Amino acid sequence: MAVRMQWTVEHACGHEITHDLSDRPADRRAGFARWLAGRDCTDCWKAAREADTQSKEQWLAAKRAEEQQAAAEWAEKFGMPSLEGPEKALEWGERSRHQLMAAAHTALVVEGTWDEADWAELEDKARAITRAGWWIDQRDAEGPDLLELLDAASESDRGTENPFR
Repeated sequence: MAVRMQWTVEHACGHEITHDLSDRPADRRAGFARWLAGRDCTDCWKAAREADTQSKEQWLAAKRAEEQQAAAEWAEKFGMPSLEGPEKALEWGERSRHQLMAAAHTALVVEGTWDEADWAELEDKARAITRAGWWIDQRDAEGPDLLELLDAASESDRGTENPFR
């Protein structure tokens, strides 16, 4: 007599499903059936995953809106110019600029040795960079590197009229 291949499993979600376990070695089928019993059935697992994805998307949208609001308020408070570029890059560029400038301020002024005059000079250089794509490209940079990055920016990043942005 062969070890059975069809196992009826009552899943944790309460659904009873018959599983074909013929693709598993005979000595592992019973253990796998017990493992399946501790899990939701495939349909319930997919439904929970879909709901989780939607809640993550909602959380991410709320987080982006919060970051965007903070970036807009910061830009207005410190006289940062509007960014230029494709519509879909503008908000991302604003958030990237805000996050990098905040990281730089913390590293250079709050935790570093810069005074407000040094920082004001860096802010002026940052105001000159108006291409959203430049700020997006720097989004993973370290705060202390910002001065060197600003100095390395090209003329096309500095707000001169460029139809190819």
